Amino acid sequence: MRIISGKYGHRRFSVPSSFEARPTTDFAKENLFNVLMNLIDLEETTDALDLFSGTGSIAFELISRGCNKVTAIEKNRTHAGFITKVAKELKTDSLNLICGDAFRFLKTARQESYDFIFADPPYALDNLEQIPHLILERDLLRTGGIFVMEHPKEYDFSDLSYFSQKRIYGSVNFSLFIKTVEKTNA
Repeated sequence: MRIISGKYGHRRFSVPSSFEARPTTDFAKENLFNVLMNLIDLEETTDALDLFSGTGSIAFELISRGCNKVTAIEKNRTHAGFITKVAKELKTDSLNLICGDAFRFLKTARQESYDFIFADPPYALDNLEQIPHLILERDLLRTGGIFVMEHPKEYDFSDLSYFSQKRIYGSVNFSLFIKTVEKTNA
């Protein structure tokens, strides 16, 4: 796993070969962050959520680029242990790791909302298509916030509220949602 840019840029961490995660490729991650840098100022991003965190690659990239606080949700204890180890090596206190089920978290989240949400569920997950619905229906994204859903090519989320664009990098598909300012009647 490599952190691409920011204060921890170019740092590499060896992911154990026993990992079951399918991490976002460096190529896709780098291109995604190039797009995001034109849409959001991560140094002014107060709260971010990394669902299905896996190796923690996205969470650490966000922290490296100045995000104040990242909550990472990872169900697999081995993966969560790796994320904890990397956070200790980086000496960061910007990471809040929750070892638990992402769906349970989404259904019971107590925090008001997030500036940035990233979800990279296992592609074979039975209820993968529910994730954007849960995030948008529970109003977990702040106005002006961005939600990125990584998913297989078979999925199309373009009919959902706040859908902005789809980006494809090799076999990696990202759907981006931007919660726009809601107009009020004056």
